[in-house]
Amino acid sequence: MAKRKEIFTDCTLCYHSCGTQVTVEDGRAVKIKGLGSHPLNKGRLCPKGANALDVIYSPNRLKQPLKRNNGGFAEISWEQALDEIAAKLIRLKDDFGPQVFGLFCGSIGVENLEMSTLVHLLRSGFGSPNFFSVESICYRMRIRTRQLTFGRYPTEEPDSNLYILWGHNPDQSDFPLKFFMKKNLKKGAKLVVIDPKRIPLADRADMYLRIRPGTDGALALALMQVIIAEDLFDRDFVDKYTTGFEKLVDHVQPYSPEWAQEVTWIAAEDIRALARLFANTKGASIFQGTCTQDQTANGTQNSRAFAVLQTITGNINIPGGWVTSPPPRFGHPGYSVEGMPLGGDQYPLFYELWGRKAPYGVVTLIPESIPEKLKAFMVIGGNPLISMPDSHAFKAAFEKLDLLVVHDLFMTDTARVAHYVLPACSHLEKWGIGYTYNVCHCLPYLMLRKQCIEPLHESWSEWRFLTELAGRLGLSESFPWQTEKDFVSFMIAPSGFSFDYLLNEKPQGDYYAEKKYTIPEGLFRTPSGKIEIYSDELEKVGFSPLPSYLEPERGPVRGETSFLIKYPLILSVGNRNLYYTHSQHHEVEALCKLSPDPLAEIGPQTAAKYGIVDGDPVVVETNRGRVKMKARVDERVAEGIVLAPHGWGGEANANRLTDVACREPIMGYPDQKSLQCRIQKAV
Repeated sequence: MAKRKEIFTDCTLCYHSCGTQVTVEDGRAVKIKGLGSHPLNKGRLCPKGANALDVIYSPNRLKQPLKRNNGGFAEISWEQALDEIAAKLIRLKDDFGPQVFGLFCGSIGVENLEMSTLVHLLRSGFGSPNFFSVESICYRMRIRTRQLTFGRYPTEEPDSNLYILWGHNPDQSDFPLKFFMKKNLKKGAKLVVIDPKRIPLADRADMYLRIRPGTDGALALALMQVIIAEDLFDRDFVDKYTTGFEKLVDHVQPYSPEWAQEVTWIAAEDIRALARLFANTKGASIFQGTCTQDQTANGTQNSRAFAVLQTITGNINIPGGWVTSPPPRFGHPGYSVEGMPLGGDQYPLFYELWGRKAPYGVVTLIPESIPEKLKAFMVIGGNPLISMPDSHAFKAAFEKLDLLVVHDLFMTDTARVAHYVLPACSHLEKWGIGYTYNVCHCLPYLMLRKQCIEPLHESWSEWRFLTELAGRLGLSESFPWQTEKDFVSFMIAPSGFSFDYLLNEKPQGDYYAEKKYTIPEGLFRTPSGKIEIYSDELEKVGFSPLPSYLEPERGPVRGETSFLIKYPLILSVGNRNLYYTHSQHHEVEALCKLSPDPLAEIGPQTAAKYGIVDGDPVVVETNRGRVKMKARVDERVAEGIVLAPHGWGGEANANRLTDVACREPIMGYPDQKSLQCRIQKAV
């Protein structure tokens, strides 16, 4: 008779960490479904989560360590791989110093606390400041700009009275928010969609505003102008909790809706209507795209503008608005940032704010820093040759490294150029922490990520791999835990819960903090103790202390005439897909059937101009490269733009089109949402 057990754990296939129930029979996971008691997904799973077992049991998984040999790869033992990697790292450290070693943690690693913590421990113990992740192309800018404004990081509340989806498409990229919206729209909540594509949710919206990519900051300034000019702002909130408002009043006067109409493609009367709706709704939230507004020339100032809009309408720390809450409390092993990470001098606000130093280097500087500044690189849980901007530049740089190590489940594009490729565990084969940081009126929600099955093949968890490598590097003191369970217990302890409590008493997880809608003294951790509409820190580094607007560097206003003639269409790279997370899950047959092709989306007039019909193979080209995709001709897409999905490999890799040198000036993010391109039918 089969030995059967049900295990409550979480899903790590995207940042949401939804609750799952895994059925294990005789040591094999045979079924996965949503965990009904989890407050975020309430028993539902997206297609990725529902097909997770096809990833875990894929025949394409890496089965044992590989070493590059004569243009191919040879199978070796873990012992040989670790011995040789350690020897090369020690030699490079002795010859050039520890800073030549760079470590990269992938997007799932950002939410995977144990993965990122262990990578930091190795980096710190080795003595290198150079840790990289998606933080310097996605999301960290939003966190930093809210810190600049509030001194901490308030988040959007999914139970809202007004959802402003600003470049955000929950149907494709925010599965739990979709269900919160469905419930609240039935109760009378309002919906506004701002997007160059009329996404399906726009059909249910109270307002749909079609915006030119990269001009979000112009719209935000015009909204401020109307709110202030028509005396719609929350005067009591502004007077009590903010500084710098009087300077904002003068600053926004020139930015009328008529000015913004010419810049953004949005009618002035619609801008006024949105401003009035927003200002007159308590419990309203701007839900910006995960990196939609970050990856433009105006990225930092876009996020600043959103923070100021939430502030002047009084939508801070009220139900349905942006709410500051107790941050997750987890164990910190005491690693430090020794020296300044790459880019800290060039983009100082990304690196440091009020003495608080971030342990992140600037990813966009990696290609130009190899091999002079970086000579060895380790990639854990990521695929930068697909996910980072300008794949040509990254590939050329990685090929110059003395040592490239990749730890992953699959032979990714990045792994193919590595010197050593090491098989990793899936989330069901290791212990960890699953947390959700924004659920209704309570947060955060914490689960123990259980090891449901034994590691397959010769795969190792990050804890085992990095602990073994640290020992060979003489860094065992940085990894004092005897088992992976010991390490996870250490990480959980500051939450007030124990490993045993989350394993046996509350295997479904538990809340450990309550969200409060008050504004006590000291809530805003800025130098003034108030919300800083006027930012002295931005002014100190030479940028506008008030939200401002900067046109795309290579767009129709700032771009050179000859360049625009050659590349007449606006390109936005990175629209998301429900069936894939970045470059992951493309090996799952069921998902490939649901979404078989990379689709370059264009409007019907644009298609007709270039002789393209729906389904045609097309070539999209920029100054950096070209890709081949299938055309999706859709009247929902604004004319004159091309929407290209990210995460596909080979000739469909959209990051062949992006340029690592085209950066946002304050924090160094790449512009991937407002480039210029041309399109033609493939021959």
